[in-house]
Amino acid sequence: MVRRFLKAAAPLAMLVCAAMAPNPGGSTVAATYTAAYATYTHRIPSFARKYNLPCSACHTAWPELNAFGQAFRDNGYQMMNDRDSPIWQNPSYIPVTFRVTPNWHREGATKQPVDPTPGVPSCVSATGVGCVPRTLMQSGFDLSGMDLWTAGTIYKNISFVLLPSADANASFHFEAAFVRFDNLADNRWVNLKVGKFELDNLISEKRFLFLSGNGGVYQSYHFLPAGDANDFGLGDNQIGAELSGHSQNSYTRYGVALLSTSSGNPGLVSSNAYDTYLTFSHAIDAGKLGVERLGVYAYLGRRPTYFQTTDSGAAIPGTGTGNKPFYRVGLSGDFFFGDFELLPLVMHASDDKYLANATPSNGTLPAGAQAATWNAGFLEAHYYVSPQLVFTGRFETVRMAQQAISGTQKNLGDVDAFSGGVRWYPIMFSRAGLSWHTEISAVRMQGSVFAGSDRVWATSVFSGLDFDF
Repeated sequence: MVRRFLKAAAPLAMLVCAAMAPNPGGSTVAATYTAAYATYTHRIPSFARKYNLPCSACHTAWPELNAFGQAFRDNGYQMMNDRDSPIWQNPSYIPVTFRVTPNWHREGATKQPVDPTPGVPSCVSATGVGCVPRTLMQSGFDLSGMDLWTAGTIYKNISFVLLPSADANASFHFEAAFVRFDNLADNRWVNLKVGKFELDNLISEKRFLFLSGNGGVYQSYHFLPAGDANDFGLGDNQIGAELSGHSQNSYTRYGVALLSTSSGNPGLVSSNAYDTYLTFSHAIDAGKLGVERLGVYAYLGRRPTYFQTTDSGAAIPGTGTGNKPFYRVGLSGDFFFGDFELLPLVMHASDDKYLANATPSNGTLPAGAQAATWNAGFLEAHYYVSPQLVFTGRFETVRMAQQAISGTQKNLGDVDAFSGGVRWYPIMFSRAGLSWHTEISAVRMQGSVFAGSDRVWATSVFSGLDFDF
């Protein structure tokens, strides 16, 4: 049943889109089949309201996109008909979605450095001196942050996204804000995006099906060796410009981005250097199995190692210099086997020896300093029991290939991560959506402040009501 649903979603949506185009008499034909899903960070049920489509036309499971949803986003949130322009929108239509997740969760961590006697300070947590190891636990009812997401078209072939996002205490920042010029020179292979946006990752950290404290990030995207001064994460939104293009069905896609070296922070706080991100992917239709996609990516970046200073050594923002390189390269995929989906990723990463040892390039490196390199990857699985029920699982690993200082314990900092969960969608239609999300996650890291042979565990148990409207 689910296999037929996944296979039919894109062509069915295409038929509805064709039916929605204005006929000579000026009326439209509305879609009549029932909605199944909404969206998430980069999710917006207002698109379903705008086009009178079920959310399942674009999503396999909220918030993950199916093949048609990918094409819809690549086209600049357009169906490529007359309804794309805002002049066709009802005056009461506002393209905005709110999302928040009330939840219960438990967090735990082993071998944490604490004072031997609470309230009597003696522990230096960075080194473990004067500390004793303890297992720390906390649990209770909580609230996630809130996303206020709006997106759509300013005019035909001019798209936008604006995403103010707040933590649980309502402290806001801009998670995303960009304008995209679509189909330049009437060519789908030439689209230009400018602003703050998610990198064109085949496996998106903004759309994945995990929410817990330890499962809600890809370790592979954000891992840095101990003592590394780099602040880059492949899953973080960046500020810059992106040139991208795609085939008519978005089976073949490319992206080239030129980015500031600020890791997505506004205000030119870093330096005058630039990063580059390159992506390419291709998909095939494997018949009853589904759409199978394979992609390659390469992030080539630089980060400053010191800043100009004033007032007794205070760094002057934006004056970073002594830039040193780093890179992240790898392969990723999205493969369907009927109701079963696999998302593999492999990565090779390297940070220059000055970054890896947090040493200014005009300073002296410690003895034995060298570039830090590591390999990472994960395998994520989704099983779609029905359009309203999906089971998820993920195994992830990070292995150091070369430490920043020769002679350091080779496996220091290695990571293994495990996550499993279930999402049930009792309510999901074009006005609002609700998902009951339950998840268990654990991360094991090699080494603690007490001993490199220690294995430190961090665990999360999470259950929440993920809703948007």
